[in-house]
Amino acid sequence: MTVAEKAEVDGLELPTRFGQVPGAIPGVDPEALAAMPPGSAARVTCIDYGPALHECRAIEDVEDFLVRHRPEGTTVRWINVDGIGDPSVIRALAVKYNLHPLAVEDLLDPNQRPKIDVFGEEEGMQPRIFLIVRMIQLLGETLSSEQISIFLGHSTVLTFQQTPGDVWDPIRRRIAKEGSRIRGLDASYLLYALLDAIVDYCFPVLEHYGDRLEELEDLVLDRPDRRTIGEIHELKRELLLLRRAVWPMREVVNGVQREPHECVSENSRIYLRDVYDHAIQIMDIIETYREVASSLTETYMTSMSNRLSEVMKVLTIIGTIFIPLTFLVGVYGMNFEHMPELKMRYGYPTFWILSLLIAGGMIAWFRRRGWIGSR
Repeated sequence: MTVAEKAEVDGLELPTRFGQVPGAIPGVDPEALAAMPPGSAARVTCIDYGPALHECRAIEDVEDFLVRHRPEGTTVRWINVDGIGDPSVIRALAVKYNLHPLAVEDLLDPNQRPKIDVFGEEEGMQPRIFLIVRMIQLLGETLSSEQISIFLGHSTVLTFQQTPGDVWDPIRRRIAKEGSRIRGLDASYLLYALLDAIVDYCFPVLEHYGDRLEELEDLVLDRPDRRTIGEIHELKRELLLLRRAVWPMREVVNGVQREPHECVSENSRIYLRDVYDHAIQIMDIIETYREVASSLTETYMTSMSNRLSEVMKVLTIIGTIFIPLTFLVGVYGMNFEHMPELKMRYGYPTFWILSLLIAGGMIAWFRRRGWIGSR
């Protein structure tokens, strides 16, 4: 009996990927894609461009589009797919561009770690580079980390996003502008531009977190409370998420830069070095912010401890002032008959005058010692 059969008999649920049990055939081939149930519709756009050409259009019928020839003068074709829930679209592209089943499997899994895979003719595939990166965006006050899958060929770039919306609108405007540098270069330069936009968008995100750290620092020093420490811990979790997305991105960019692959030109490698430097800089900033956030936690604990000490000091001083007064009250509250002070005409006001003098003298002495009234 296999593990899957035993699990079915025992009523257990084994973790699966795309309906596959552990030990199944690796990868997702076109036949497996064809057997998948239809999901949410994907939005497909195509940009064909060259030095004298720019053509951008939305694709309704992917299979019909793929059998047509590219417009004359096309140097690079960029096909972007928003949404990975439609297996028919992915299958059509996988068949047309001979995508490796392992890459398709990773494409369909939105929880992959950023990485780079190289496929060549020895695998029976067209020479192609496959990358998985994480695109970081701020949606309001929420940090979003979305998986982006990219296939690079000689003259084709395929990008797959989980949801519509990205940080590539400036690149689209540059492609549409006649005479721009990107229009005269190859597909690997487009890959560089896409990676550069993803990495550089981390800087405004980090600027947002830098401002939040300054605000939290003021709160910790002025009026720390439980909500403040909650915000600090939330910020630390978001910085950790950002670090997990950017840290392997550095290795991905470095891998594309150093990989002696025919799809990456020497000119693009020079630009990729700049993206790698930016990734290193972002990592340094993230680590600095994480240290600041950790120090804010320590500052909060110290501040709360100081506030508790101040409260205890005030209570101790009040208690100390009332010790001699309590002694006097205790003495004259005894029920003895032969106490000379009890029969005095001005005994009661004398008691209050003496009590006020004792309390005032102790307060003055505490101030002189610097125990109260000083910061």
